[in-house]
Amino acid sequence: MGFNNFCSALAYFLVGLILIAFGTCEGGFTSNYVRRNDLSLDMPLDSDVFRAPPGYNAPQQVHLTQGDHEGRAVIVSWITPDEPGSNAVIYWAANSKLKKSVHGIVLTYKYYNYTSGYIHHCTIKNLEYDTKYYYVVRSGNTKRQFWFTTPSKPNPNTPYTFGLIGDLGQTYDSNRTLTHYEMNPVKGQTLLFVGDLSYADNYPFHDNTRWDTWGRFIERNAGYQPWIWTAGNHELDFVPDIGETKPFKPYTHRFFVPYQASGSTSPLWYSIKRASAYIIVMSSYSAYGKYTPQYKWLISELPKVNRTETPWLIVLMHSPMYSSYVHHFMEGETMRVMYESWFVEYKVDVVFAGHVHAYERSERVSNIAYNIVNGLCSPVKDHSAPVYITIGDGGNQEGLATEMTQPQPSYSAYREASFGHGTFDIKNRTHAYFSWHRNQDGFSVEADSLWFHNRYWKSMEEQSVAVS
Repeated sequence: MGFNNFCSALAYFLVGLILIAFGTCEGGFTSNYVRRNDLSLDMPLDSDVFRAPPGYNAPQQVHLTQGDHEGRAVIVSWITPDEPGSNAVIYWAANSKLKKSVHGIVLTYKYYNYTSGYIHHCTIKNLEYDTKYYYVVRSGNTKRQFWFTTPSKPNPNTPYTFGLIGDLGQTYDSNRTLTHYEMNPVKGQTLLFVGDLSYADNYPFHDNTRWDTWGRFIERNAGYQPWIWTAGNHELDFVPDIGETKPFKPYTHRFFVPYQASGSTSPLWYSIKRASAYIIVMSSYSAYGKYTPQYKWLISELPKVNRTETPWLIVLMHSPMYSSYVHHFMEGETMRVMYESWFVEYKVDVVFAGHVHAYERSERVSNIAYNIVNGLCSPVKDHSAPVYITIGDGGNQEGLATEMTQPQPSYSAYREASFGHGTFDIKNRTHAYFSWHRNQDGFSVEADSLWFHNRYWKSMEEQSVAVS
């Protein structure tokens, strides 16, 4: 055995001893599914998924997100490459011939030696709930038509289905992931994206033309259903060596979110209601210590959640709080220490994260009992705790995270290093069904799944039984 191999073996042995010492052995299931072990390759620039629409200055990279806190607005965003063109969106309800128009803003940015096209953001407000709308963006004689459907009014028993993708990139595997999501018979109505979008920063000088190819790649889905954005580490784009000292510049110019509607001071953390869900987006790469803006916002946001109206409380972040993979191991620990007790107190149902390029689902555990003298510093089962799901397996070119800590810790219920996507299918106020789909399987195959019993309503039922 060589010296490097000996050191690796010794490290794994010591990690194993530590895990056993803290009582975290006897974990869940580690999949033995065998997948390719090579890096995922970028699709070539002449791929059809990157093709610009025909016509001079044709609008491209069209995408939607929610435009308010309640679900009655959408932000329509697109880019025209040569000149501003029209900054208006024409829209109408599918059951009406009355067409309306609304104007937005146009902006550009420079990054190193790159100058963006003309980025349009237009918010359509006061939409009717549960209604299909058509919309048109245009430039000169070129116009392009899309559609979207608004959610039902926030209501505790409204069924609604979210898709889940993270760490997507623009590789052949990225395309398989997005196709698999689109073909899933359980149709996602809105996509929750947990960070790391284009991976443009992996190219020389953070080549921002790769933001444009990615925007054209996702348009086929994001132009028709809202994508709820979370910023990851690959959105930072902070490179003082080339004069780029403003973090998140390409991301914040290209992807608008309704952060001010929830009282946030930054587009990197915000909240929305959608049907029967309340979604809180956090930023793993912004300051989150005590008294920071993100901290002060979250501590005032959680008490506002009305679980009798929106019973499902979902948190999105990029770096996972619980992960048993070697790569990025414990990078989310400081955020866990800061906020886990709040998630338990407010009975968050599920926390979705990315960052680790694999899939993992946790048990309901918490690690909040420690008080510096009691020695209680290991995760324990906690029925008030959320399930933590890592779904950073979208398909980027950095490949899969295949190394896992051994033995599998007790907080880990299922883990597998494969590319895929998830769906969170809310049935009513008490039950939702999560499923994870690996790319290699048929569209309807569930590689992992779990029935969720809502934390708030389960607690109410238990209290009711105790009182009676």
